[in-house]
Amino acid sequence: MKRGLQGHYETVSTVGEEVKAFIPDPLPPFPALEITGDLQKKLDEAAFLLGKLDGVVDMLPDVGIFLYMFIRKEAVLSSQIEGTQSSLSDLLLFELKEKPGVPVDDVQEVSNYVAAMTYGLKRLEEGFPLSLRLLREIHAELLAKGRGSSKNPGEFRQSQNWIGGTRPGNAFFVPPPPEEAVRCMGDLEKFLHDENTPLLVKAALSHVQFETIHPFLDGNGRVGRLLITLLLCNGGVLKQPLLYLSYYFKSHRQYYYDLLNGVRESGDWERWLDFFLDAVIETSRESHEIILSLHNQIQSDREKIATLGRAAPSALAVHQAMLRHPISDIAKLKELTGLTNATIGSALTRLLDFGLIEETTGNKRNRLFSYGKYMNILYLQ
Repeated sequence: MKRGLQGHYETVSTVGEEVKAFIPDPLPPFPALEITGDLQKKLDEAAFLLGKLDGVVDMLPDVGIFLYMFIRKEAVLSSQIEGTQSSLSDLLLFELKEKPGVPVDDVQEVSNYVAAMTYGLKRLEEGFPLSLRLLREIHAELLAKGRGSSKNPGEFRQSQNWIGGTRPGNAFFVPPPPEEAVRCMGDLEKFLHDENTPLLVKAALSHVQFETIHPFLDGNGRVGRLLITLLLCNGGVLKQPLLYLSYYFKSHRQYYYDLLNGVRESGDWERWLDFFLDAVIETSRESHEIILSLHNQIQSDREKIATLGRAAPSALAVHQAMLRHPISDIAKLKELTGLTNATIGSALTRLLDFGLIEETTGNKRNRLFSYGKYMNILYLQ
């Protein structure tokens, strides 16, 4: 349904230019969304697949292993949308204090994203409400170090920003002026707690509204994508944060941007919701398949290790450590297992003989070991 312009324009003066800034109407849209027919079927399918993904958590012996890597994978993908070049391997090397294969600032941004996501989810688990205060705290973590540290971490902007273009006059989009952005965020906070809107629909609408308001000087895209995960976990749809849509948005980047702008200009929220539900459906299926593949790979490898007899316990301990950090050195493995260097070295030799891991440097000292099969499954998405 095309409702027309979903807000109004206000002329503002910034950096010597007068431009029209867009101020969105509060959510929910009016008239109300028409969720019928195929759109209702997609909503039902998305809810079913999320439930199926949530259910797989109960079969996992240690869900923390999977969360550790899923969160890092999402951090990489979400940051890549913003132009960073870091890979998952680069992030793991950075966490080992090894030199990554891309600029350190890129990897620092991804590391910040991991910290921000982990912080936000922990706060929700502790009972802290999903609120503007929490979003500001998450933003402070996101921009704590590196390139964004001078962009007022944890504070809503006090100056006009714009999206695309070299200056406001040729920008693709100009968000609300600062004072209006704060008011709009207050309206969004109320909608986050609206009990009359289905949670998946609320997540879809809130993401658009957040990106339209663009309340921070930097990091809006990453916080806006993280908001989806926070809503689903806070609302009880997911016990654990195993659904991330960044890869789908990245794969359909131009269409994603066109839809965001289309909602503002025409009010066709149903078209955006259709795309959002496609993202949830496809990503839920892929995440479910990846988790099952990882589980099967781990079980198969553990069965091989179990044949080692008295050497099996130490080899299993090192294997378990490499699940938590699939690129490791002996120092990291010692930290994770508490075993001696000699015991770890012996266990690594056995894992190498089985072909379960690879040594990646070719050095005799300062060697790095990779759980390649595990990483390859994660990279499928």
